[in-house]
Amino acid sequence: MTAEVVLDGESLTPADVVAVARNGATVTVADTARERIRESRERVESVLDSGEAVYGVTTGFGDLVDERIPPEDLDDLQRNLLRSHAAAVGRELTTEEVRAMMVTRANTLAKGYSGIRESVVDLLVAMLDAGVHPVVPSRGSLGASGDLAPLAHMSLVLIGEGEAEVRGERLPGDEALDAGDLEPVTLRAKEGLALINGTQLTVGVAALLLDDAERLVTVADIAGALTTEVTLSSTVPSHEAITAVRPHAGQAASARNVRRLTADSDVVESHRNCDRVQDAYAMRCLPQVHGAVRDAVGHLREAVEVELNSATDNPLVFPREDERSESSGRASRSDRREASEASAVSVDDRASGSDSAGVLSGGNFHGAVLAMRLDYLTNALTELAAISERRTDRMLNPNLQEPHLPPFLTERSGVRSGYMIAQYTAAALLNECRSFGRPSMDNTPVSGNQEDHVSMSAQSAYLARKTARNTAAILGVELCCGAQAADFVDNGLELGVGSAEAYDAVRAVVPKLTADRPVHEDIEAAGAIVESPAFTERVAAALDGALE
Repeated sequence: MTAEVVLDGESLTPADVVAVARNGATVTVADTARERIRESRERVESVLDSGEAVYGVTTGFGDLVDERIPPEDLDDLQRNLLRSHAAAVGRELTTEEVRAMMVTRANTLAKGYSGIRESVVDLLVAMLDAGVHPVVPSRGSLGASGDLAPLAHMSLVLIGEGEAEVRGERLPGDEALDAGDLEPVTLRAKEGLALINGTQLTVGVAALLLDDAERLVTVADIAGALTTEVTLSSTVPSHEAITAVRPHAGQAASARNVRRLTADSDVVESHRNCDRVQDAYAMRCLPQVHGAVRDAVGHLREAVEVELNSATDNPLVFPREDERSESSGRASRSDRREASEASAVSVDDRASGSDSAGVLSGGNFHGAVLAMRLDYLTNALTELAAISERRTDRMLNPNLQEPHLPPFLTERSGVRSGYMIAQYTAAALLNECRSFGRPSMDNTPVSGNQEDHVSMSAQSAYLARKTARNTAAILGVELCCGAQAADFVDNGLELGVGSAEAYDAVRAVVPKLTADRPVHEDIEAAGAIVESPAFTERVAAALDGALE
């Protein structure tokens, strides 16, 4: 895993977010980004010197946009902004969610369009490396103007207020900073707004979700391949000729996985010429359904990769066109400064600001581009869970099972219930996924109707992550049943190379069901390996790494 992540505002990846949020990678800010941050702050200072009224710099916020703030009150304005916007409630974000939000916020500030001082960004990064994690309630964001309330709770700690956890201890913000050998900052003009106006809660959670969702689709291929074998179903639906004439990328990838997982299977060969003409859709359409989910995950990935390296606050501070031309041609400037200026976006004299700074108000904080794709992913993962639950039913159901499988996969059925109720759990979780709404289609105007259309992107992210967790549990049920069903297949027949490795991995944590027991322990153990990268890595290693 990545031991250090360098923030430059341009190249942060979902894998980098995972490395910081889940694996404790250290964070540094690139020199080129530092130069841009300093230049952006200089532009804000020039606006202050000009005395011009500029939203978020010398005015109030939201519906208070017409309120001009006296120079002596600008620092109070930023502090009051954090205090007043820290209005979130509900369950607290997990440590990994907070860390994801922190690193993504630091990266967007590193782009150099937010007008924040370098020292503020450095403190945010130092908190990550010192393990000072703000306590952030999860409910309160509307996804426009960004994730205001949760980001305000995060940012309070930078000024020594709010609360944070340090090495498992919950402390007031100032004490938490002191425990990390850090000192609070006093925010200057524009800096409070720069910290809280953006989509970083949503995109941070979405980056973690990508890691989970991509693994879930691969696990679904593994579980589906094992179920295909133990139900004596056909692997023909994954034939390359079928995918070649309908060449969706996701479908082709899942079909390749099934072929690799079932390679060298005695079980598949044992019924190659049987009388069954076709399998049920849950088996036969596995590549098509799993592939469609893969494509939905890819659709979210496209947006997340762009959003991670975007400037999402408001207003944004740009160089003037003539100022950029002058600075890039000065011999006294360093090569780094010239490269920074040459790559910067500039604006003309229609922007407010000063002679050297153009300040533009816009809507880059609006989370629609993430919310819609997160809702799409919620629907897609629900379908992945649905087809898994149907495959589980075909292993358990006495009316659908193959003759070699006993009812509910237990000997002495009737006296014993086996995995009967495990399917109930899968069905309950699936129903919950289907009950989730589509937050991106909802809207509640706020801030005196100034902010009259919001994205609800944070809610979309939370529901997508909950769907992912439910899907992991449902796949865990399928793996439990698949391993149990494998024990009723002819002992002389070997499973495919990948399926056999999956069976061994499940049996390492879930023993064969020889008598009724509380099967919640089986489901939880199997669900845990579904959520761990170690399971897919183990199966892939048995196939020389050939899994997608």
